[in-house]
Amino acid sequence: MSVVSLPSLMAARRTVAQREAYRRLRWRERLTSLWAPVLIVAAALFPYMTLIAYVPPAASWAQPLMKGLGLLMVTYYVVLWVRRGILSTWFQARRAAREQLDESERALARAQAKQALAAGTGELVAEQALKVEAASVRGDADVLHGEVKLLSALTERHLGAFRKESTVELFGGVAKFLLIALVFRTACVEPYRIPSGSMLPTLHIGDFVLINKFIYGVRVPFANVVPFVILRPPARGDVVVFNNPVDTSADYIKRVVGVPGDTVELFDGVVHINGQPQARQLEAPEFVVHDLADGTWFERREALSREDLGGVSHAVLQTPTRTPRHEGPYVVPDGHVFVLGDNRDNSADSRHGLGRPGGYGEPAYVPYGHIKGKALVMWLSVSHGGLLHGLFGGTGLRVDRFFEPVR
Repeated sequence: MSVVSLPSLMAARRTVAQREAYRRLRWRERLTSLWAPVLIVAAALFPYMTLIAYVPPAASWAQPLMKGLGLLMVTYYVVLWVRRGILSTWFQARRAAREQLDESERALARAQAKQALAAGTGELVAEQALKVEAASVRGDADVLHGEVKLLSALTERHLGAFRKESTVELFGGVAKFLLIALVFRTACVEPYRIPSGSMLPTLHIGDFVLINKFIYGVRVPFANVVPFVILRPPARGDVVVFNNPVDTSADYIKRVVGVPGDTVELFDGVVHINGQPQARQLEAPEFVVHDLADGTWFERREALSREDLGGVSHAVLQTPTRTPRHEGPYVVPDGHVFVLGDNRDNSADSRHGLGRPGGYGEPAYVPYGHIKGKALVMWLSVSHGGLLHGLFGGTGLRVDRFFEPVR
């Protein structure tokens, strides 16, 4: 016996007018779903991330477009959320209708799979499902509620034995979802929230960044192993997120300064690689940054410089009152990188054992297998200042940092 789904039975019975009304209903629901602005941003974000990664100059014109789109979608989301609050009765009825239609479809499929479907049952269910659809098109919550109750009763009467989802189906659905999520996070993109000020001024506490998991090679989950490099290994200047080899319960974000075979030294904060000083220019002797301690924001004044590292120009901070000192030399072993925070005097990085207790002054290097990926773009920032910061102890929505490339 051939299996005919409930959507197929319904489609065969729709008139031309019903098909057009159903098409409009589907589009209306797509555009008024809270997922709509999220999916629109996601659709634009992937080509934007590709531009940032492979055509960096394009970010100068692409970022304002993405920022404008992001602000528009935030407004769109708020409008949809308010609309749902105003029309809560209708949205509850429509959600109940979708759930009942899905349940009736699954029960019908189970009955057919077990060849236990009585003649005419599918047609009866399809006719009532079309009445639910018609009530949805009309937009009357009371009528829709009544038609949903009739569909539920009809499904119970004819397909009651097949309404309950089997344990295998339940766990199969959950396993499929988890597998897709795991593959996506392992091989494509992963979000990361900046927890500290060690990467100031490049990254602020409360910035949310997206990590390119593909560029260096796909890590074997839970094993800290990268079997092969896909595009290239980590390079000087890359901002990377890694699982701390000293404390594997923590993920850190730092900038790669030394690659395998490099000898790294710092003379009064100036990085030397293989004996060559990296270009550095002081931009502001007293630059104000905001850090966070025990939930309270406070100001610090640091010397702001512009550093060129492997062709990557980026900002660094250094405490002006620190006495000149020499750090290193640090020889980077094969298969590892040497990392520093851009906030050079306030960072638990490779110079200080990556935060190992008592590890100040003892170097620690990051194995390739611990690197999760390269930070590409900020997609959200909830940091000091910004919108509504007066209501939340100085923390606000930093729309000025939306979709800013991580450099």
